[in-house]
Amino acid sequence: MLEEIGAIAERFSARKTLDDRIDEAFRAMRLMGFEALIYDYTPTPCDVGGRVEIPSLLKLRNVAGDMHDYWCNREYFRIDPVQRLAMQTSVPFFWNYDPDVETRISRFMTDETKPVSDFLREHDMLAGVTVPVHMPRGDYATVTGVRYGARREFRRDAMQVLADFGLLAQVFHEAAYELFDDTVFNARVRLTERERECLAYSSYGLSAKEISRIIDRSVPTVVMHLNSAARKLGAKNRTQAVVRATQCRLLEGTPYKL
Repeated sequence: MLEEIGAIAERFSARKTLDDRIDEAFRAMRLMGFEALIYDYTPTPCDVGGRVEIPSLLKLRNVAGDMHDYWCNREYFRIDPVQRLAMQTSVPFFWNYDPDVETRISRFMTDETKPVSDFLREHDMLAGVTVPVHMPRGDYATVTGVRYGARREFRRDAMQVLADFGLLAQVFHEAAYELFDDTVFNARVRLTERERECLAYSSYGLSAKEISRIIDRSVPTVVMHLNSAARKLGAKNRTQAVVRATQCRLLEGTPYKL
């Protein structure tokens, strides 16, 4: 499989767009017996209140078109049992929404998550394998392969390809990640240039008074920008706002140096 992964990585590199690389991953997954692909990414797994974040990127292949609306706009992503487990592990896992089949997501299947179960059953997306990808800065992705229907042999088939699928998912994510742009990293938050500037100086430990001298604005104006940024980031204070902005890569590339 290592030689095959090497060849797949080369095919990823030959594709110049994110969607083309996703298509390439889907082709490889189908050879493993999967019939649909779900790929999501978010710069931060949870917001400051501890709720699961809605992904900045959700890409689907051979999946009902309304899933994007339900998972992102209607926030099913927050209550998805697969996502709740994926946030707690870095190990690929098999899942099944058949109530008579015990899998690792069973403990997350409650009345709260019933809308997710109902949607997936309605669309015959009962079983699959998910690979969590946890990155050093805290950003997070999952690569999921789905088999339609509740065929009992799928668990056996999925477990046989679990390691290979996990490796494929990691190689694919690396290839996809290098094509991400600011619209992916910063999709959930929009800061003004002045807000980014004030946060960047705050990240160096400067007070509002010190920042006001550097940017030649009044202290109340600096405080206003910092408070506005904190509000947009859902942060309770300035320190939390800096951490949140850093996690979301909002301060990368800023020209504001001491």
